[in-house]
Amino acid sequence: MKVLHINRNYITSPLHQVMMKHFDQCEDLWNTVFSPTDLEGQASYTPLSKTKVCVNRCFNKRDRFIFDFKQYKIITALEKKIDVGHFDCIHAYTLFTDGNCAMKLSEKYGLPYIVVVRNTDVNDFFKKLPFLRRRGIRIMETADAICFLSESYREKVFNLYVPDRLKKRLLDKSYIIPNGIDDFWLKNIYSERHKLHRPLRLIYAGRIDGNKNIETTIEALKELRDMGVEAEMDVIGEIYDKKVYRRIQHHECVHYHKAVPKETLIEFYRNSDLFIMPSFTESFGLVYAEAMSQGLPVIYTQGEGFDNQFPEGKAGYHVDPKDSRNIALAIKKIIDRYQEISESVIECAQKFNWGDITKQYIEIYRKIC
Repeated sequence: MKVLHINRNYITSPLHQVMMKHFDQCEDLWNTVFSPTDLEGQASYTPLSKTKVCVNRCFNKRDRFIFDFKQYKIITALEKKIDVGHFDCIHAYTLFTDGNCAMKLSEKYGLPYIVVVRNTDVNDFFKKLPFLRRRGIRIMETADAICFLSESYREKVFNLYVPDRLKKRLLDKSYIIPNGIDDFWLKNIYSERHKLHRPLRLIYAGRIDGNKNIETTIEALKELRDMGVEAEMDVIGEIYDKKVYRRIQHHECVHYHKAVPKETLIEFYRNSDLFIMPSFTESFGLVYAEAMSQGLPVIYTQGEGFDNQFPEGKAGYHVDPKDSRNIALAIKKIIDRYQEISESVIECAQKFNWGDITKQYIEIYRKIC
């Protein structure tokens, strides 16, 4: 079976490269990745044995303001580089940018296609670009399968944007398939939980920017102090917004560390009590699952990509990212049930095994072909 993967973010997203590494191990699956980009040079990625990767700089940053012109340039470049009719199906990794290309190619070559709905599709295209909403619905309508990273995103799309007349038909061909995490984390599971530290040790790892909502988390630490719980937080990551960094660095309870490799990050996790990231928007949040593999309960955002992956209280709790007291109360809930939750997250983390996730996609390929 030959699959054409259209993935705008392939060269900038290590998670997709890990995913293709697992696809590459399937004997009867042959993959070609087309990654359209506006980057000046090719970002680094690991070549695979069977999978072919074509990175093509076929548009520029200004083209994003004219959706159909950008699409024309991507599709033209793809057809020049790749014999589309040679494939059995198409996998589009976003609904709008990649999915529109898949839809056009499907119409021309008669190929079935699968599309994945992500954070940018929900919180940027659908929410902020109403003139493209009908296009998004049409892409889902003509797709042979629609995948969502979480039940939360499926509910949001169906409740806000899908017409009632189409809901059943689209729901019948929709799937919930999360992202996976690097094999490193599941090969190094850590189940030796200790008693809670005093003060409580929270950890965040990721970009230092406004979306990650570190400042509200700090306010939650103050709320905890008022409840009689002393807490401190390690913040680890690359600084994307210097204003945010300057505002958080003066708090005595916050300890900033530059981004570290996973071999060092794992030790930070093992010396912490819980992971917290109440982002305003989040496609999925691999760091939640990575932290869970080390036995850490997690605090995540209500209604975003990680919400509804598990029943509330199983791996942690969802929170309102704008409400510091709500965040503090969720942390308190984890403290009260800490041993129980810290044991269950280890089992929960197995859900994010790329080997199992790629098998789910391969089953869909076979079904639509």
